[in-house]
Amino acid sequence: MTILDRILPDVRRELDEARAAVPLEDIMRRAAAAKPPRDFAGALTAEGFGLIAEWKHRSPSVGEMRAKNVMDAPAAYESSPVVRAVSVLTNATHFGGTTGDLARIAAGSTKPVLRKDFILDPYQIYAARAAGADAVLLMANVLSAERMAELHELVLELGMESLFEVHEAQEIDSLPANARVVGINSRKFKSREGLVAHGQSREEDFTLDFGAFELAQNLPAGCVRVAESGVTPATVAPLARHFDAALVGTSLLRDPRGVEAALGEFAAALAGAGR
Repeated sequence: MTILDRILPDVRRELDEARAAVPLEDIMRRAAAAKPPRDFAGALTAEGFGLIAEWKHRSPSVGEMRAKNVMDAPAAYESSPVVRAVSVLTNATHFGGTTGDLARIAAGSTKPVLRKDFILDPYQIYAARAAGADAVLLMANVLSAERMAELHELVLELGMESLFEVHEAQEIDSLPANARVVGINSRKFKSREGLVAHGQSREEDFTLDFGAFELAQNLPAGCVRVAESGVTPATVAPLARHFDAALVGTSLLRDPRGVEAALGEFAAALAGAGR
């Protein structure tokens, strides 16, 4: 079984449970009543290269984050000048997050907030908007081109933005023509190894392939380019030459010095590179 083979059945189960708890009609009403979305794409390009800082309790590839860092992260992200937007993991089974966490963090943020999850269904998009999200993740390795385009149209109808995620060259060809923000994820989702059990951790992430970032040259002209997974202060400066932003989570949330210190190191690395 690959990483996705393990995760997607749980995503569908969580989606069924959410539908049973709150019907689509109710979620649609909540989405319509939510505060207007913030400009996700604009925030990533307004002030030069910056970070989409991620919030999560754990990761299937490395395990648990530091509890204090998870607690401190929303305030640290809000105050950091290098953070342009915030990403919130809402998958409970594998990442420990919920749409309730999304709503809490979005309510306390002046910066755009991304719902990061394995989005398969319009219900999840309405639920993201109802919780105050300004953008959602659409993954080219779990959605057909037709389904991606359909979900993206709904995202736009609700005033939000999609962060399209690709991992291989052929996935770029499946993106809709109006894709505005595209991320390259170095995660090897086809990997059959490299996961850890809940409650466990390890330092090294065996599911990364940094060669994927070379696909930046193949992305659509004019799109906002995001580097995802495995980005550290040591690697962020070279990436800033080819990308507009980097999505960073684990290196912030597992840093023993704390989130603010980790963000400061990213800021120093970017300043040293003239970014």
